[in-house]
Amino acid sequence: MREMNYQTSTQQTKQTKQFRGGEKKVMKKRLALLLSVAMAFSMFANVAFGADAAKTTQEKFDALKTQGVFNGYPDGSAGLDKDMTRAEFAKVLVKLFGLKEIHGEYSYKDKNYGAKNWAAPFIEAVTKEGLMQGKDLEKKLFDFNGKITVEEAAKTLVNALKLEEVKDAQNNASSWAKGYFQAAVDAGLFSKDANPKANATRTQLVEAAYAADELVKGPKVASYKVIDSKNVEFTMTDKEVVKVTLEKALEANKETEVKFQYKGKEVTAKVTYTITSAQSIKSVTAENLKEVVVTFDGSLEQKSAENKNNYEVKDMKIESVTMAQDKNSVTILLEENGSDLKNQKETEVKIKNVKNEDSSKTFNETKKFTPVDVKTPEIKEVVGLGTKAFKIVFSEPVKRGDAVASSNYKVDGAMVAGSVDYMYPNVVIVKKELSVGTHKVSASQISDFSGLKSIPADKEFTIAEDTAAPEIVSAKTTDLNELELEFNETVKSIEKVYHNASGNTGKITYKDNKVKVEFSNKMYTGDNTIYVKGATDYSGNKADREIKVNPTLDQSRPEVLKLEVKEVGALNNHQLVLEFSKKLDKESAQNAVNYTLKDRDGKVLKNFNGVDGDGHPVAKPSYDEKDYKVTINLNGKLSNQTDYILEVAGVRDTAALQNTMAPWSQTFTAKQTAKTGIVRSWFSESGGEQNLYVQFKDDMRTDGDGSVLVKEKYLFDNKSITDYDINMVSGDTIRITSKSGKLIPTADLSDKAKKHYLSVSQVKNAKGDYIKNGDSYTLTYEGSLGEEFANVIAVKEAKVVDRNEIQVNFGGKINYINIEDFSVLVNSATFKPTSHELSTDGTSLTLKFTGDSTLPSSLSGGQLIVRDEATTADVLNVRVKSGPTNLSGVNNVRPEAVQDSLNVTQPDVTSATYQATIRLTGDVDIVNKAQALTLFDVAVNEKATPVTLTSVDLATVNGSVDHRVLVVKFTVNPDKEGKLVKLTKDDFITVKMNDEFNYVNKYIVDMKDTTKQVTLKGFTVSNYFTEKK
Repeated sequence: MREMNYQTSTQQTKQTKQFRGGEKKVMKKRLALLLSVAMAFSMFANVAFGADAAKTTQEKFDALKTQGVFNGYPDGSAGLDKDMTRAEFAKVLVKLFGLKEIHGEYSYKDKNYGAKNWAAPFIEAVTKEGLMQGKDLEKKLFDFNGKITVEEAAKTLVNALKLEEVKDAQNNASSWAKGYFQAAVDAGLFSKDANPKANATRTQLVEAAYAADELVKGPKVASYKVIDSKNVEFTMTDKEVVKVTLEKALEANKETEVKFQYKGKEVTAKVTYTITSAQSIKSVTAENLKEVVVTFDGSLEQKSAENKNNYEVKDMKIESVTMAQDKNSVTILLEENGSDLKNQKETEVKIKNVKNEDSSKTFNETKKFTPVDVKTPEIKEVVGLGTKAFKIVFSEPVKRGDAVASSNYKVDGAMVAGSVDYMYPNVVIVKKELSVGTHKVSASQISDFSGLKSIPADKEFTIAEDTAAPEIVSAKTTDLNELELEFNETVKSIEKVYHNASGNTGKITYKDNKVKVEFSNKMYTGDNTIYVKGATDYSGNKADREIKVNPTLDQSRPEVLKLEVKEVGALNNHQLVLEFSKKLDKESAQNAVNYTLKDRDGKVLKNFNGVDGDGHPVAKPSYDEKDYKVTINLNGKLSNQTDYILEVAGVRDTAALQNTMAPWSQTFTAKQTAKTGIVRSWFSESGGEQNLYVQFKDDMRTDGDGSVLVKEKYLFDNKSITDYDINMVSGDTIRITSKSGKLIPTADLSDKAKKHYLSVSQVKNAKGDYIKNGDSYTLTYEGSLGEEFANVIAVKEAKVVDRNEIQVNFGGKINYINIEDFSVLVNSATFKPTSHELSTDGTSLTLKFTGDSTLPSSLSGGQLIVRDEATTADVLNVRVKSGPTNLSGVNNVRPEAVQDSLNVTQPDVTSATYQATIRLTGDVDIVNKAQALTLFDVAVNEKATPVTLTSVDLATVNGSVDHRVLVVKFTVNPDKEGKLVKLTKDDFITVKMNDEFNYVNKYIVDMKDTTKQVTLKGFTVSNYFTEKK
């Protein structure tokens, strides 16, 4: 199998060129190359040009004529029924194989053979190449006007293509030609039914020449297999498989042209990456106000697709999600009460953690859509349920109050006097006795959730006598305690359902012909008998049923899908809300020990009232079984100037196996709750005026009920601003202007530490959405004139990502960046950024440090410096605040082992002790050498040779400690007979250091970090033992 890369695919082996007689002439080079290629393909010739079997002889003649191999007759005809002379065939060979015509030489003595004979240059060429010779060698007669026979042409082509003559061939050819003719037949040049001794017709020679031409061009693609979007395997007609790696991924279900090199030739093939699993979301629609249909371009995996927690419809609650039968779409049904979409108003749906059918893609997208409900509800289907009731299915969700009013229905023109049962969203059961036969029903005044009412229209249905009780069609389990039974008709009631023993009953839920049972006692892991007592339909038919089930065990772990950080209550205390992927065991979900809050350095959070000494919540978490959400009330406010880490472990699901989640953690910042919509506010005074600027996170609306220019919506220090002016200064910023001393009394201006308070209520962004503070429509901002209200943009955080990147977060929206304003100071060394990127909202700047500016391996004590008189500013030319900011996240840059630095030696050749030295990128200290030894593992020959670790230390060079070299000492254990085992240059040693263990226990730390919190990064290094010479 061959492998190559594409777009310009490079063959990994080169074709060897062969030349005849050492001659270097151009035509001979071409012939020799073609011959060598043809020889390699000869045994596969019938397959190689099989793709052209559909071509007619005339089409092949036309192709060869274009190449100059055949000419045809003056009248334009091909003369396919005619014979061909030896002279004509000599010309065909010269043109077909690119031989050089020879002028001025005349090897034959035929009459009229000489300078004036048009065929002489061609005859001389094929003679010199040994492809043809005279009929009479002694008399040197070529017989150029004689007819070429099939067997003569066969021998000539076999020799030209360097095919092997078939030994002991059995056919009708002359004895000298049997092997050549058979080789030609096997190569697909002539039909096995051809008469080898007969004159060759032009038809036969066109077919043979075309086949030969295809042979020298080489194999074609017989088939292909798309491995994935960037890898294709081509099976060639010579049976060899070529692997091609594409530079650009194939688009699903779209024909794409692929070019690659094969045996010295460029091959072009068209491939289609055919997949049925969804790759993208095609559309989101809502034709009514209760159902959202998300359509994909392929199939979905049912479990994730029907998990309602994998979807969010803005400001709505979801009842259920159902996947269509073709698996290409889902219908999201909203809850009956309080979750109605707004007709013809754009909203959005979030799709998260939904997998396609082959699990190759997980969808996490937000899609906007506009519900458009213009259709009135109508009767879609009517099903007779015996003679005492019938079922109506409406075309869309309808309101319960209208649906259960029997006066809204007429059967055969008469108002229904019976009662009506409603099953959300669109099914009613009308309980009315009817005779056997055909009836008509109409429904009027049935409202959908946009207020459109049904228009009476008769729907015909049939009532038949029903004397059979409901029968079970299927039983489906999701675990040992949940069962869904599907019946052959709508079920009115069931007395009880139990498994195996009468005491193992469960809670029953009805939905049309499906019945869900949640057992209090779990089913067995093997075969179970399900007993259904008193299954009754609407005709009163009643029977006991039973069915065997072998439950499918739920082995999937619960996972955290989302962490939300909220501010709640009058004090805006922080609340953490965790959304899980499935139903949880309530006891484990509400166990505070399963939740740990840490600071940004991974240490248990201290001095915070919301957690105990171990970082666990003081208040017991609450669990919402319907939404799979756990809520943790912290009863206090976290700082919005730092990051936190929440760790979750030990939470179990309700499955029989009680699957326990894998340990999970996420870093979050309380600042995400501070994004109430106000990015910052600042105060200035000049020219007898005071100005308060308020910058929102979005461009804001300036008209209508959500206008940001309505004075009554603002309070500053709990006072109205209705006496002041308010104006827009940019799309996201307003300015409140007053006379001096009005907004802030003149006496308070000198107090830069005094707190001031701003609130803004009921404002919308330019898109028309209210800007909210959690669940509140009031946005707040507070601080002092020296800090939060200062007329500068503060650096809120400078966070280390790695040695090449620092993320700077501002307290405002930056519009202009001067990269010269920024530098990083570490241990008196200054590092200048080489490039930068500004986030789309302008609040985050990424500084890049590459080449000579790469940051050092230890950033402990490092600072981001904004130089004096910096010019980086926002759109209003408010400058960034000068000065230093301590770097956060410095533990993201840790000393590391230098790869390929391991050196294993034996200080004393008489002992069994060896030492492994590893060079590091930075200086380290070993806090506890005995414990630090537990971090390491040494393997000799992949642990085939047992060893014992004895110590770990820093290297000592000329009496001084080298803090950049670790020394791990170990002894090689004696063999089974107690003999000393010595390592040789062929012994392979691997040294590993456990990163997680060191990160937690901090046995080996960055020497320059005074807090001893930045640890040496774990590593794996390998090398052969170095023998002393």
